[in-house]
Amino acid sequence: MFSVAPTVTTTTTTTKAFTRGNPSFSSLYAAVLSRQRASSIIFNTAPFHSTSTSSIRIFKTMAAAVATPALNTASLSANKQALISLSDKKNMEVLGKGLEQLGYTIISTGGTASALEKAGVSVTKVEQLTRFPEMLDGRVKTLHPNVHGGILARRDQKHHMEALNQHGIGTFDIVVVNLYPFYEKVTSTGGIEFDDGIENIDIGGPAMIRAAAKNHKDVLVVVDSEDYPALLEFLKGNQDNQQFRRKLAWKAFQHVASYDAAVSEWLWKQTTGEKFPPSLTVPLSLKSSLRYGENPHQKAAFYVDRSLAEVNAGGIATSIQLHGKEMSYNNYLDADAAWNCVSEFNSPTCVVVKHTNPCGVASRSDILEAYRLAVKADPVSAFGGIVAFNIEVDEALAKEIREFRSPTDGETRMFYEIVVAPKYTEKGLEILRGKSKNLRILEAKKNEKGKLSLRQVGGGWLAQDADDLTPADIKFNVVSEKQPGESELHDAEFAWLCVKHVKSNAIVIAKDNCMLGMGSGQPNRVESLRIAVRKAGEEVKGAALASDAFFPFAWNDAVEEACQSGIGVIAEPGGSIRDKDAIDCCNKYGVSLLFTNVRHFRH
Repeated sequence: MFSVAPTVTTTTTTTKAFTRGNPSFSSLYAAVLSRQRASSIIFNTAPFHSTSTSSIRIFKTMAAAVATPALNTASLSANKQALISLSDKKNMEVLGKGLEQLGYTIISTGGTASALEKAGVSVTKVEQLTRFPEMLDGRVKTLHPNVHGGILARRDQKHHMEALNQHGIGTFDIVVVNLYPFYEKVTSTGGIEFDDGIENIDIGGPAMIRAAAKNHKDVLVVVDSEDYPALLEFLKGNQDNQQFRRKLAWKAFQHVASYDAAVSEWLWKQTTGEKFPPSLTVPLSLKSSLRYGENPHQKAAFYVDRSLAEVNAGGIATSIQLHGKEMSYNNYLDADAAWNCVSEFNSPTCVVVKHTNPCGVASRSDILEAYRLAVKADPVSAFGGIVAFNIEVDEALAKEIREFRSPTDGETRMFYEIVVAPKYTEKGLEILRGKSKNLRILEAKKNEKGKLSLRQVGGGWLAQDADDLTPADIKFNVVSEKQPGESELHDAEFAWLCVKHVKSNAIVIAKDNCMLGMGSGQPNRVESLRIAVRKAGEEVKGAALASDAFFPFAWNDAVEEACQSGIGVIAEPGGSIRDKDAIDCCNKYGVSLLFTNVRHFRH
């Protein structure tokens, strides 16, 4: 410990003559001296030993403070004040001039102040208000009592207003702030260095937004340039609408919450390799209100996931609707299922979906043939379904979609709710638009791999990796005596890729890159098998069968029925305590059996 008294005494004596008769310098000197005392104690700084040196330090600090013109804060308390600090300066000029015309004194920071002045708006810089220069490379600008006191003071609390008057602090009526573009920076092409990411985390902005939103009864807070017109209209009407204020306050807190969620997500990925953090916030943004949910009596809306992991990651949520009626709740579910399935295939492929289950899948070099075969697999289910392609829809394909007749009678023109593809030619789009004014036409980008899959249960959420495995990622192990031929193995891989998109219990029968039949959603696997075999008909002979999970029984059960139907090869995960029964059964009937060691439950 040491005493700072000698320094204080010496310096005071030295400057006494200067400060006498200069009250502003006297008070300023006292404040600076107080900081010098605190610095000596907190940082263990040695006390001054030279009278002249200490005096020079004091005078330099005082001179720096005086160099920034001070505002008459006492008079400001009677004025209408707006604080503006923007990273995104969209429509800023309209806002600034509008507030100025309404008689507001505009206080602003750094680049915002310069931009407003350039636009011809009169601005008072925040340094004049705080009487303190911006410091630490801009990290400290608005974190000051002269700013936050003016935002947080309650006008209906006498002691709050007295405190402001005592310290010469004016009130703010409006705070317009948006934040450093952290989200855009960390998701930019090529990424961002860790230190650059940290520097793009806004501190002063969220503090002002939260302060204004908390005190929204007295302070209007705006974080979205789309709200500038509504703000100006509200002010022109000289209204006292607390609901308007509360809505802006809600939006402000939501804005900061989403911002913090992005920072948290990014920082977690920089900190650990673990997939699932102890706490998870998913920022959602309303894309549209829907007519209703799964049923007309249920209200519904559609939200887009604004997580960093979803930026440019594709999917139906970010698809562009080019034509047709507005999307419904069930439309989104079905379109998502169709798009996820068709995106799995590398060859030109068509997928038809009904109630989230693929009822037809076909791959061909000729996409028109693929389309016809996909519909033929189950034309009854395909009618009123969703048709998806993994290649561009051109004029020829669009004409085929528009004119194709149902295979059931050769007369009924096929009807679809949605067509989804990665892109459309100009002519192709024109033709599809002519099919029906209600046909929804979506342009989508393929889902990236490695996404987090979330699903709600009562009171909580389940999180898991997306099921991204393809035949190239696994090994089809032959466990039967009969070895599959090359074409049979390829059929098994195709069926296995289809069955992962079918609701459990799931069975798919396929041959020559075409789904022949599928059974889905049955409580037992035997029933799913029977449905699939019935749909495949005579084409079941020599076809491949894929099951999403192992067969618990073989004899007088699903495996034996499949063998008796004429199936040539079966692909299943294996893992049952009765796997040997399945192997023996296939050996008896001369059927190839492949174990994948990968289950594909879909609930």
